[in-house]
Amino acid sequence: MPQNAEKVIRQIWQSAEADPSLQLYAILDAARDTRIYSRLAESEVAAASLFRGEKAQELASVAPYLVALQRDNSFTDWLFTYGWGNSWGIIIESSAGPADLRRNFQSLIMVYDEGGKPLYFRYYDPRVFRVYLPTCNESELQVMFGLVSSYYVEGEEPDSMMHYAFADSKLVERKVQL
Repeated sequence: MPQNAEKVIRQIWQSAEADPSLQLYAILDAARDTRIYSRLAESEVAAASLFRGEKAQELASVAPYLVALQRDNSFTDWLFTYGWGNSWGIIIESSAGPADLRRNFQSLIMVYDEGGKPLYFRYYDPRVFRVYLPTCNESELQVMFGLVSSYYVEGEEPDSMMHYAFADSKLVERKVQL
């Protein structure tokens, strides 16, 4: 496993291991790389599409997936070895269960332009997330952090990551050097 992958895994599991109520999840964008969907399909990780109904079936190979992560797991090692730095998704730390998180994140996928036209909001793309989250007002941050303790997102530089939390009604951003 590459050195950065080991550092990322060690860093994101620090607080989750300190608090047994916390679980780590990823939202992975299968549209970013064909290997994501095939790996999810063949692995035993708990994963659920964020698309609903017919769209979930029609767009299965390019859908965003909520995935429960385990520390010592071949899928997790694979994800951080091949996906970190390639904008495959975001990491979530939460004490909520997967069904509640899925409903929450499903509610964020569709946004509407000024004319009422529905648009998919790819907030789970790290490049979008890093730009969007710091622009949120307090009520928007409450929505983004409602069930989430913190987010981990790859940084703009390959040897960094961003950690986001919500405290005292404000976004707390921390850049972590790997």
